[in-house]
Amino acid sequence: MEITWTDTAKDKLNEKTQGLNGYLKLKYDTEGCGCVVNGVPTLWFVSQLDDDDLKVETNAGDIYVEKSKQVFMDDSMKIDFVKEANSFQLKSPGGMLNPRMGFVKKTH
Repeated sequence: MEITWTDTAKDKLNEKTQGLNGYLKLKYDTEGCGCVVNGVPTLWFVSQLDDDDLKVETNAGDIYVEKSKQVFMDDSMKIDFVKEANSFQLKSPGGMLNPRMGFVKKTH
């Protein structure tokens, strides 16, 4: 799996995580979606990793993905930030995976 960040997205990520200790996850969030196949990719900043989290090296540092949810991700993805929408976007060569990807701090 390859994940790259645009410069705009890297800047916004640095702004959001400045001074925090933890890990960045590309979480396939299924909460409130009905079932596991109806999830949406979301950026989570967490204080601890789960047992099935896999490290993916990116041009903005490491990000973790749940091994069991990799099937819902593409092999090559790009994370961008759109200032007008104030949100991240997850794209792949096959199309848009999440045009308004949230960023959630799950640290204590």
